[in-house]
Amino acid sequence: MKVLIVGGVAGGASAAARLRRNDEKAEIIMFERGEYISFANCGLPYYIGNVIEERDELLLKTPEDMKARFNVDVKVKSEVLSIDRENKKVSVKKVDNGEVYEESYDKLILSPGSSPLKPPIPGIDAPNIFTIWNIPDTDAIKDYVDNKKIKKAAVIGGGFIGIEMAENLHDLGIEVTIVELADQIMAPIDFEMAQILHQHVNMKNVELVLNDGVKSFDYKDGTTLITLNSEKTLDADMVILSIGVRPNGELAESSGLKTNKRGGIVVDKHMRTSDEDIYAVGDAVEINDFINNIETMIPLAGPANKQGRIAADNIAGKDVVYKGTQGTSVAKVFDMTVSATGSNEKILKKIGKEFGRDYQYIYIHPNNHAEYYPDASKINMKLLFSPVDGKILGAQAVGFEGVEKRIDVIATVIRFGGTVYDLTELELAYAPPFGSAKDPVNMAGFVAENFLKGTVDMVHWNELGQYDEKDYVVLDVRKKEELETGCFQNSVNIPLDSLRDRADELDRDKMILIYCAVGTRGYIAARMLQQMGFGNVKNLSGGMTTLNSINYMPNSMLLKNILGTNNNNSNNSEDNGGNEMKRVNSIDVEKISLNCSGLQCPGPIMKVFETIKTMNHGDLVEVTATDMGFAADISEWCKRTGNTLVDIKTENKSIVTTIMKGLKEDGHAEEAGERTDKSMVIFSGELDKVIAGFIIANGAAAMGRDVTMFFTFWGLNALRKPENVPVKKTFVEKMFGFMMPRGAGKLKLSNMNMAGMGSVMMKSIMKQKNVDTLETLMETAKRSGVKIVVCTMSMDVMGIKKEELIDGLEYGGVASFLAASERSDATLFI
Repeated sequence: MKVLIVGGVAGGASAAARLRRNDEKAEIIMFERGEYISFANCGLPYYIGNVIEERDELLLKTPEDMKARFNVDVKVKSEVLSIDRENKKVSVKKVDNGEVYEESYDKLILSPGSSPLKPPIPGIDAPNIFTIWNIPDTDAIKDYVDNKKIKKAAVIGGGFIGIEMAENLHDLGIEVTIVELADQIMAPIDFEMAQILHQHVNMKNVELVLNDGVKSFDYKDGTTLITLNSEKTLDADMVILSIGVRPNGELAESSGLKTNKRGGIVVDKHMRTSDEDIYAVGDAVEINDFINNIETMIPLAGPANKQGRIAADNIAGKDVVYKGTQGTSVAKVFDMTVSATGSNEKILKKIGKEFGRDYQYIYIHPNNHAEYYPDASKINMKLLFSPVDGKILGAQAVGFEGVEKRIDVIATVIRFGGTVYDLTELELAYAPPFGSAKDPVNMAGFVAENFLKGTVDMVHWNELGQYDEKDYVVLDVRKKEELETGCFQNSVNIPLDSLRDRADELDRDKMILIYCAVGTRGYIAARMLQQMGFGNVKNLSGGMTTLNSINYMPNSMLLKNILGTNNNNSNNSEDNGGNEMKRVNSIDVEKISLNCSGLQCPGPIMKVFETIKTMNHGDLVEVTATDMGFAADISEWCKRTGNTLVDIKTENKSIVTTIMKGLKEDGHAEEAGERTDKSMVIFSGELDKVIAGFIIANGAAAMGRDVTMFFTFWGLNALRKPENVPVKKTFVEKMFGFMMPRGAGKLKLSNMNMAGMGSVMMKSIMKQKNVDTLETLMETAKRSGVKIVVCTMSMDVMGIKKEELIDGLEYGGVASFLAASERSDATLFI
C-alpha cells in the first residue's frame, strides 16, 4: 500500500508515525511545501523572547529523523498542486527549480493546516509588519528585533499568539500596545473572565485598545503610523499581525472534495473526506463540536495529533472514530494562566437561540492550595452546565497556579458525559502544597449542586437590573473594614458573624440580595436567613470579586493612570516614591515589608489596615499578595483612607504594592481610617432640607462611613410619628405640638410651599423620577447603620415626648454630638 501525506507538523507527522507502527511494509511519502515538517509552532514567540535560547529546540523532527525511525520518505520544498482523484495521482512541484512531476497513491492524507489572515488593509505590506506562523516568519522577526532599535511595538489581535508575542516583546524591554477588534482578549473565555487578564496585562504596563480595528498603516523611516477605525492613531517601530487564521482548503476544493463555506474540508467521523480514499486532518478540517453536536472548526494541536492517528488507523484497516473536539486550551498570559474547555457563554447563547437549549453557570474564587501553606493564590473559575440534568457544558479558569490542572479534570469529566454532581464525588490528590481537602473542582460542583437542588438561590451580576429597587434589600455581609474597597449603593452592612443577632433589622417582606467578597459568606448568610424564616433570599454568585472584574475599566491599572504619572518604568517608581516622600516629610522614611501571600480577601486588606495603624506618617509599606483582586482593592482603599499608592506591579506571580501612610506635611502619625466619619446637625424641619440630609447620610454610609445625624429644635418634627399619641403634656406643650407638623409626611418646603401645594408637587415629581420618599430614605438610613441622635434638651423645650417619636432613635445631648464631630472629617449644619 502506498500512502501520500500532504503537509507535516501536528496532523501529518502524527499520521505518518502511526501508520508506520500499524504497517511496516507500507510505502509512505510526505510532501511539505516549506523546509520544515515538524516544528513547535506554539513555542515560536518564546524563541523571539529568548526564553527558548536555541533555534534547533523548535525543530521536533527533521526529514532525516523521519527516515531513520519511521522509514518515511519526506520531500520538503515540494508543493502538491492538484489531485487526480480518478487516476489516484497528485501533481507535485519542486519549489527550488519549478519542476513538476506526478506521484500515484492508494490512500491520501491531507494535512494542509491553516494560514494567518492578512486582510487588504492599506499599507499592510510595510517592511516592519510581520505575521508569525512558521520558522521563516520567526527568523524574520527575530532578525528584525535583534538588529533594529525597537522601542515600540503594536500587536494586532489578542488571541493566543498575539498575547504570547506581546509578552515576549515586553520582556525584551519594548513598549507594547495590543489592538483587538472585540471587547476582550482571549476569545475562548467570556468577557468577565477576560477582564481579569485585562487588569493583569495593564499592570505589566501593556496598553489594551479594545473594540477597535486597523483602518490603515502608513510606513515612514522605520516607523509605522497605525490609524484605527476610531481615528485614534498609534506609532510603532514594529507591528505583529495576529488576527486569526483561515484553513488551507484550496487543494481539496479544486479537486472537487466537499468543503464548507469557510473553505474547511468536510470529513466524517473516520476523518474520511467525500472521497473514500482521501483523508484529512488538522486545522483545515470541519469537525464535530463535542458539547453541542454541531459542525465547527477548532484549530488546536492536540486534536490535530489525535486526528492524524485516527486517519492512519482507519487506513490500516481498523475501525476508529473521532468523537469530536471540546476545545480544551491553556495559555500563559504574562504571569497568569488562562485555561478553558467546552463551550463558553457566547457559544451557548447562540446555540440557545437556534436550538432552544438552556444553560446556567456559577463563579467561584478558591485558592490553588491550602491557604495556610505559603504562596497560595486565587483561581477564578466559571462553570457552565445544564439546568435540566446538571451536565457540564464548559469551564473557564484564570489564575497563577494550578489553573490548567483543574480544567483538565473537568475536561475529563465532560469527555465521559459527566455532571456537576460527579464533580462533588471526585477524589483528587491532596496535600497542602498542591491542593485543598475540598479541591476547587469539588467546590465548583458543590456550588452548582446547591443551585440545582434549590438549596440556595443565586443571582448573577447581569441580572441585578431586572429587579425593582423598592422590592429588595441589598445585604453586605463583609466586615466593616472591607467596605473601603467599595460596596453597593444603599446596601445594608451586617457582618456575617453579627447576622444572627441583627437579622430583625431586615425587612422580611422584601427580597434579600446578599453579597460578600467571593460568595462563600453570602452562601452561609443565605442559609442562615432561610432557616430564620426569610422567604426570598438570593446570593450574588462570585461576590464582589466577580463584580469588580466586570466593572474593570481597561487601562485604569496602567501605572501612569494609577499614579498620575507618565513614568512607565515601574522598576524605578519605588525609588521615586521614596525620594518624593522625603521631600514632603521632614522625618526619616522607614520601609516595612508585609507578606500577605496566600491570604484571600479580606485578609490582605485587613493586614494592611492593621500595619498602617502602627506606622509613622510618611513611612512606606511594601505589600506582597497573591490574591489578584487585591490590586483593585488596594487602589480603592488608598483613595478612601487618605493613604498614597506609590507603586503597583506584578512580580513572580504576585501583586506587589508600595503604600505610603498619609500625605500631610506635618508628619503627624494618624491611624488609617481616623476622622473619616460624617456628622450633621439637622436643625431645619423643612422637607427639602431634611431630604438632602438623609441623601447625604445614606451616600456616606454606602461608602462605609460611620454617620451621626443630630436632630435638634425644628428638625425633631421629621422624627415624629404621623398619628396622634396620647401623652401627658402642659398647655404650652400641647400648643407647640398642635402648631408643628407631625412627622415626615407633613413637612413643608423651604421655598414655594404654596400652602402645602409645593410639597404635594415635589412628592409627585419624586415619584415620577423614582426618587425615594423621605420616609423610605429614613428607613434606609437606619438599616445602613446611620446613628440618628435626638437632642433631649430640644425635646424638653419643644414639649416633644419620647413616645411621640419613631423607633430606632438614640437620645443624647451636645456631648454626644461633639464626640461624633471629633471623629468626623466633615460636619454639616442643615
